[in-house]
Amino acid sequence: MGSLADLHCHSTISDGRLTPAALVDLAYRNGVRILALTDHDTVDGLPDAFAAAARYPDCTLIPGIEMSTDVPGNEVHILGHFIDWENQEFRRMLGRLQESRLGRARRMVERLAQLGTPVTWERVEHFSGKGAVGRPHIALALVEAGHVTSVNEAFDRFLSRTGPAYVERERLEPQEVVRQILSVGGLATLAHPRELNAAGSLDGLLATLVGAGLTGMEVYYQDYTPDEVEAFRQMADRFKLLPLGGSDYHGLGGPQQREPGDIPLPMEPVQRLLDLARERGSLQRARLAHTR
Repeated sequence: MGSLADLHCHSTISDGRLTPAALVDLAYRNGVRILALTDHDTVDGLPDAFAAAARYPDCTLIPGIEMSTDVPGNEVHILGHFIDWENQEFRRMLGRLQESRLGRARRMVERLAQLGTPVTWERVEHFSGKGAVGRPHIALALVEAGHVTSVNEAFDRFLSRTGPAYVERERLEPQEVVRQILSVGGLATLAHPRELNAAGSLDGLLATLVGAGLTGMEVYYQDYTPDEVEAFRQMADRFKLLPLGGSDYHGLGGPQQREPGDIPLPMEPVQRLLDLARERGSLQRARLAHTR
């Protein structure tokens, strides 16, 4: 069952395969009428996404971001929606993170060469296009070089947190990022909680993040089973969080990949998110459908 809303998508500006404009077009063709562009640690794709969304009078575009943080033994990703993406202090902070990501990617390419599975930096940059270099671009270079057969295999064998080519990035704590998102008028949502739940750390993390101002948790996501969706919905309810979701579309393929809108996200929590943004004075940062 598809959804009229998708609150988690990526473009070429971070590690997706479609430009911001092409992503908006695909989402609209798929029936999505409320879309958030949430590139990793960057807001540079938002001007093109807003321009594309303006072609569709019944399309709402939410300015967003996905920020990567760390806890012992795991990564935690936080989505920000309705952020003041033109805030200069916020953009300077993102610029520092981008520089850190670039250095990290170069060191991962060096490690791959040491492991006997070399890729060239030029091909990694080719796959990143105008966007920031990330692990998916290294994975695509590994596929092209014939070292692996898929992006998923590249992560499984080399690039995952426990992989031999993995390099740590600049560490941010999740509660710090939640507060940063709030400081620029955004609403913060915990992304894809399955791995954290499997590690047994989700309950404690949610308690900490709710204290920092977390608003929502992804409940409807990619290949989550109905039983998982129900379990996470109950958890969100227990912590008084909005049960939100998104496809996390990158366009990289793989069995878990979903296109924008190809998730069973109900409109009721989406409407509650919009209402909360309106109450906090953040809704005007979205490109609102003319019919709203």
